[in-house]
Amino acid sequence: MERAGADDSFFNSFGLPEGRRSAVLILFAPHPDAGEDVLLTQRSEVMRKHPGQVSFPGGGIDPTDADATAAALREAHEEVDLDASEVTVLGELAPVPLTVTGYHVTPVIGWWHDPGEIHAKSRQEVDRVVRVALSDLTDPANRFSAVHPARTFKAPAFEVDGLYVWGFTAILLDAVLKLAGLEQPWDVEDERPVPARFLLR
Repeated sequence: MERAGADDSFFNSFGLPEGRRSAVLILFAPHPDAGEDVLLTQRSEVMRKHPGQVSFPGGGIDPTDADATAAALREAHEEVDLDASEVTVLGELAPVPLTVTGYHVTPVIGWWHDPGEIHAKSRQEVDRVVRVALSDLTDPANRFSAVHPARTFKAPAFEVDGLYVWGFTAILLDAVLKLAGLEQPWDVEDERPVPARFLLR
């Protein structure tokens, strides 16, 4: 995954007004079968924002956090019981603004060199923890464009391991796969409506 930090021009393309700061951990690891995987979570249905949706571990940067990396690792420990000593941080990408929430999100790239046991530690935040093989994410059969019914939104999306990955998480995944040189050609004209259960929450 060394190439992932080579060119983050996509992430540097945003102008950043003042906003709240948060961080997410994009954690890659050796897959038990072959190749590599990435850690994803499915948010709890009781969450006030984006319940049931797929995301990376992460959250707001607290005053006690040294930086975005510290925040991402802390949140991952709180959400899925990840041991930070098992992670090699490869770097941070430029913050990405989320206009809906007002947050500036810093993606932190990590390599899980010694994967231990993880689980949904905080049921108030996480319902499911999944390590998704990169070979499944890059498979063109699992990729499509998610489209809002009102045609106000069209962006890359994935459907793997029973997870519907769209929105900010899918956009980050798409960008990181490109940075790592792993993307395979896929049909961007395969447009599918975002399920209604995700639009009203």
